[in-house]
Amino acid sequence: MIDQTLEGRRAFILENTRVQAPPHAPELVLHLADEITPIWKLTEEALVEIGLPPPFWAFAWAGGQALARYILDHPEIVAGKTVVDFATGSGIVAIAAMKAGARSVLANDIDSFCQAAVSVNAEVNGVEIAFTEANLLDGPPPEAEVLLAGDICYEKPMAEAVMAWLRQGRAAGATVLIGDPGRTYFRKDDLIKLAEYQVETTRELEDFAVKRTCVWTLP
Repeated sequence: MIDQTLEGRRAFILENTRVQAPPHAPELVLHLADEITPIWKLTEEALVEIGLPPPFWAFAWAGGQALARYILDHPEIVAGKTVVDFATGSGIVAIAAMKAGARSVLANDIDSFCQAAVSVNAEVNGVEIAFTEANLLDGPPPEAEVLLAGDICYEKPMAEAVMAWLRQGRAAGATVLIGDPGRTYFRKDDLIKLAEYQVETTRELEDFAVKRTCVWTLP
């Protein structure tokens, strides 16, 4: 079983991933899984045996890559501002925000393993990022000037809850940016498209090796 302390989780990540640049945001480096890393080869049963939930934090998902790219190309969106990165995963979007000059970033994910992932990834990029594993959907969004969310619409109830939460944040005055690669439950009726990218991913994770991925904002 994995040592479930923060240091134990950090050690597991360092041992089972390798540092590499995500294809669509090569300015950044992350501890990621791929076909030559041990965690890539673990089955679902093996993950359960060692006490590890699905390691979403070990991959640079298309929505996060697109959102990170947009922030790096448009640093004025976050520069000098307080930022919350919802469902941070590997922390790619949070790190991009800090690299783009954000005053502070709070990364959030209910998977406590993400705290270790964000920790090692922030460290290798030379930035500091705060983290909370609280379920932020249980209340209004934290006071922040920018709310970021990449790839958050895998399941219908979750997608609806997150979008309602983000709209609350927008109503309170926050800028909201969402990265999405065409997930089934992502409704964009009242959103404004800011950018569209062709994001390289892997057939191990997605239905295509390159995903058309967009960045959206709430008006």
